Amino acid sequence: MVKCEMKYINQSYSAHLSKFVIAATSVAMFSPIASAYAALGFSTTIAQIPSNSTEQQLLADNEVKIRNRTTIQRQTVTTESRTQAKAKKTGFSLAIWEPSGSLSEVIARVSVKSKRSKSYLKERFLGDYKYKIKQKAKFAKGLKAGDRIVVRLYDIQNRFLGYSEFECLSANTTVNLILSAKSTEYQVVRTVYGVDADQNGTIDRGTTTYDYFTQSSSDQRVSFLSSSQTFQASQFQVEELSTVAATSVYPLSFTQGEFAVVRQSSISVFSSDLAEALQATPGSLVQVTEVSDNSSYDISQLLMNYRQVGMSRALQVGFSDVSTDYWAKDFITELAAMEILEGFPDGTFRPDAPVTRAQFAAMLRKAFTKGKIRQAIAFKDVSTQFWAYNAIREVYQMGFLNAVIAKDFNPSQSLSRLDILVALAQGLNYQTSGSTDTILSVYSDATTIRREHRSLIAALTQRGIVVNYPNVNMLSAERVATRSEVSALLYQALSSTEEVANISSQYVVGESQQVAVEEQTETSTEGVKPRRNCNQGIGNGAEGCDPGNSRPHGGSNDEGGRTPGNK
Repeated sequence: MVKCEMKYINQSYSAHLSKFVIAATSVAMFSPIASAYAALGFSTTIAQIPSNSTEQQLLADNEVKIRNRTTIQRQTVTTESRTQAKAKKTGFSLAIWEPSGSLSEVIARVSVKSKRSKSYLKERFLGDYKYKIKQKAKFAKGLKAGDRIVVRLYDIQNRFLGYSEFECLSANTTVNLILSAKSTEYQVVRTVYGVDADQNGTIDRGTTTYDYFTQSSSDQRVSFLSSSQTFQASQFQVEELSTVAATSVYPLSFTQGEFAVVRQSSISVFSSDLAEALQATPGSLVQVTEVSDNSSYDISQLLMNYRQVGMSRALQVGFSDVSTDYWAKDFITELAAMEILEGFPDGTFRPDAPVTRAQFAAMLRKAFTKGKIRQAIAFKDVSTQFWAYNAIREVYQMGFLNAVIAKDFNPSQSLSRLDILVALAQGLNYQTSGSTDTILSVYSDATTIRREHRSLIAALTQRGIVVNYPNVNMLSAERVATRSEVSALLYQALSSTEEVANISSQYVVGESQQVAVEEQTETSTEGVKPRRNCNQGIGNGAEGCDPGNSRPHGGSNDEGGRTPGNK
């Protein structure tokens, strides 16, 4: 793994840099873009995936999961491999071409806009990379299908050459950016990409090849073109790639919907709310990384390494009541960067405040994208006007949260640590392997864990999800969960799915214990309706059950997890 070094990082960030490892994830909302050539009447092809295509087969393969079976000696615990739900890896390889040979090197500034439900997160910086023409580099981990990657191109004199944007596909994506012979004055970029499941550098047969042009103007705005007929397309022809088509071929999301980029008004390449690193001259703020043959970069790690200078200025990730040495700082900061959590208008995070069922539903909805395993129900105490109505409805359908009694959700009830753990284990459909009692023996208060919850806690323990502060060996299941504890547990749950980087912490159960792992492959049961028993519960347990683990607390009125009146 190649690490990117920064020329500029503040003291507190530098102190924690060695602890950072990947972060998920995610893509900012993109203002609609327009083609300046739409008025000319050129048509745009919306790519349709053939019914027998590799990409569709890859989507079908998502049911396969790889798990590692762990064996644990008494008073030790193992962290199960984080590759729980893997089909084909989502990543991309990027090559840059200039057929005329007038350029020998270029700088590619790479950023990501992570997809979140039906929109995108704010654009995050992934680094500046100096490429030799025809050179390729691979970017892996921390991505999912639908994320958008943005590439701004410069020459080695830092003159802007052009802009491209493409969509991550369901498996590895191979991407080619082709510049014109007069790239400094003719700022057009051809983008050619598609699925490369076997990662041999070519687009797989039977899959769609996306092929289109972007043109930047002198006022640094960009348009996605409907056609190549307005300029000499032959200068963008590369022998190894398909012939330039007269009509552009785009992914569906680029041509339809709120975030379409074709036939809209052009957008600024450098908007005012971009991250500091995305507005700076290459090399002035962040060191340019030299790409070598077979270079590979870990996106989740890059997100964390560049977090301070790589996020939109509109995001708050530092809080007055979360010190640089606070035990949960990295968990809190990264979730804030991912727009899963937010602070309060007074600049605080309130790490010791409890979390209600409604607030936790809002967090889960932002953190996880899962299929529905059951029908929604109309909770009697959650009106359609309630701020978290949609979040509660959706996470219930995903299997994370149940009714407390009958059809009551009890949205203002505070959650215990056990409630949080049980919800994560059930929603992610995690099950244990090996002896539950042996796994749980790492906890000095293991005997207090109820029988119906023991296998669920063991499953989370195996995967390194459990975080105990201040005593790593004390589960304290009945204690009301604080915002900082929920941040740590939620982040570790995301890490177990490999959507974000692992954050090293002495309070993660398993990090300091002896580990012995035996690999085993098994088929996922995700999508199967969970059993109806007490360990289905969250809050006061499953429908009809009442473990009595939580007590009521104040309600909430927005999806940022704030209490009424922001108090």
